[in-house]
Amino acid sequence: MKLSLFHTSPALLFIILFQTLNPQPTSAYLSTSGRWIVNESGQRVKLACANWPSHLAPVLAEGLSKSPLDAISKLIGSMGFNCVRLTWPLYLVTNSSYAKLTVRQSFQGLGLNVSLDGLTRNNGWILDKMLIEAYQAVVANLGSNNIMVILDNHITQPGWCCDNNDGNGFFWDRFFNPHEWLAGLSRMARLFNGVTNVVGMSLRNELRGPKQNVPVWYEYMPRGAEVVHQANPNVLVILSGLSFDNDLSFLSNHEVKLSFSSKLVHEVHWYAFSNTDTWSNQNANDACGSITSNIMRKAGFILSKGTPLFMSEWGIDQRGGKRNDNRYSSCALAALAAMDLDWALWALQGSYYLREGILDEEEVYGAMNLDWSGPRNATFLHRLASIKSPFQGPGLNNPLNKVLYHPKTGLCIVQDSSTNSLLHLGPCDSPRGWKYNGQNIQLVNSDLFIKESGAGQPVTLTSFADNDSFKWNLISNSKLHISSQTNLCLDIGSDGNTLITNPCNCISRDKNCDPEGQWFKMVPSNRPVQ
Repeated sequence: MKLSLFHTSPALLFIILFQTLNPQPTSAYLSTSGRWIVNESGQRVKLACANWPSHLAPVLAEGLSKSPLDAISKLIGSMGFNCVRLTWPLYLVTNSSYAKLTVRQSFQGLGLNVSLDGLTRNNGWILDKMLIEAYQAVVANLGSNNIMVILDNHITQPGWCCDNNDGNGFFWDRFFNPHEWLAGLSRMARLFNGVTNVVGMSLRNELRGPKQNVPVWYEYMPRGAEVVHQANPNVLVILSGLSFDNDLSFLSNHEVKLSFSSKLVHEVHWYAFSNTDTWSNQNANDACGSITSNIMRKAGFILSKGTPLFMSEWGIDQRGGKRNDNRYSSCALAALAAMDLDWALWALQGSYYLREGILDEEEVYGAMNLDWSGPRNATFLHRLASIKSPFQGPGLNNPLNKVLYHPKTGLCIVQDSSTNSLLHLGPCDSPRGWKYNGQNIQLVNSDLFIKESGAGQPVTLTSFADNDSFKWNLISNSKLHISSQTNLCLDIGSDGNTLITNPCNCISRDKNCDPEGQWFKMVPSNRPVQ
């Protein structure tokens, strides 16, 4: 990174919101089985992570001046995340000036007196630890709170990331000596060998810049993977692509060859600002369809090759006022659910000690609020609950059905308990299961089908009849509109809950129209259904 939605409600709300869907963390080592990440019992573990930076100039995990470390770790868990992608700069373990630096000295040297006062109040015990010892302490505390950690080498020289010409982008850039990088990876891997909540290492964030090229990627990235595995065979080895980690397409015809198996994961990033012109200038359905197709072409194909794909950065301005972000978020959630990807939200932090010369700068993409006391945007985090647990994978042995997922709310279609024929939004941990034959939508384990009853009317479940009110097609370029033969689309009623039909809107052309309320994704799922 780098650079809606309603706003903050109390942190306690999240314990209630996520208690059924909060994925279970693991302290066992992970490996891969085909396209899935699994534990030592062969059961799927889905990574639902938050990015927590520790790579900026102070080289300390952000927020420790605002709140005790243990309170932050507990809040991460209560918000439903089971892991943290914890960033680190290469110089932390390769540059002697950083190796000898204490947290106190780092902050004093940068003139961060206000943050230093906050550290004294909230985490005074950390001040005289070396920077690497402080990093280890953060990892340990996350482990004590059942939070897995992925160590992400974000940059070489501590500071903000990323730019094409910042000298950190690609091998042999000013601050990116590949031999120093290999040595640093090895040291970090050895340091955390045996730390059971460290489940993966991401070898380098967002390769980029004028020097980037495929042959040199193949020269060094596999070597980095081998170095990490040799030093710590327990961790997943996570490889990024090119162009700010937007492009893995070069792997389609030339897979990575490694001496080890069952540990390789690839990662990809996806933000609205990666496609600003498309989101701004196209109809939202056309934009979502074309961008999702591009994601599949450049990265999604990895799954079909039997390797896990980790969307290690994605996110939005959580203030909710950016139209492009709001459109993108529903499109991205639909894709994340359909592909059932492991993911890491950018970002956790509500603020930075120092970012590009600005003290205590607020991070509007952050899940935490500015004072790190709770969530910035409860509604957005509630939307994430449905994608934090697996839809498919080893350990889910129920028949494969489809669930009707509504990305704008993060909810699924469930059956009204008082009126069996009516449908409404509800949690995705106990949705109704459906079968779709390209025309009819049938409730599993029944002879009931979805029927439309006219504009503005609730859809009903009833016995099948061969007429147009039972026939449904996926339309628009996004394929997120489910339309009857009479051009009525599934929609949510004015109560914000009941499944109805309305005239299909924003299908094409109009770039100012917002169709997300009518977007539904048929998600393949082995979750238990009602």
